[in-house]
Amino acid sequence: MGMFHYYDLGISEVFVFDEFLVNQIREGVVITPAHNIATQTVIDQHFANKPVVYISNRHFSYTVDPLTYIETSKIHNLVGIAIVSDQPDKQSTANYESSFYKKPFEIFNTLSEAMEWVHKVVLVNENSNKKTRKIITK
Repeated sequence: MGMFHYYDLGISEVFVFDEFLVNQIREGVVITPAHNIATQTVIDQHFANKPVVYISNRHFSYTVDPLTYIETSKIHNLVGIAIVSDQPDKQSTANYESSFYKKPFEIFNTLSEAMEWVHKVVLVNENSNKKTRKIITK
């Protein structure tokens, strides 16, 4: 599992891996639903019709408009979001934000824990899709 692409989007840095991307948003940024366009572009370019998990590495302090998650939920192959922070206030904020996202959403203390979770979410998604395909073809 090696990183295969890096993007500096101005407001954030994005690291793209095989099954997930890590987005590290810069200090003081306010994330709004319009920011989903950049996320969608990266996902479309690297994951096409393959499941992907978004990991937010919350190293810096920034604000997310919770309505952003409603639009994010519409990205068809985005199968989960992981938030990484070891700070209780950021974890509490992420917990509130999770109520706006209708797919798997977990909060982790470390990036390593989030990466382990990614594999589980992708595997469950792939197995679910295989069952659906079998039902459709019968």
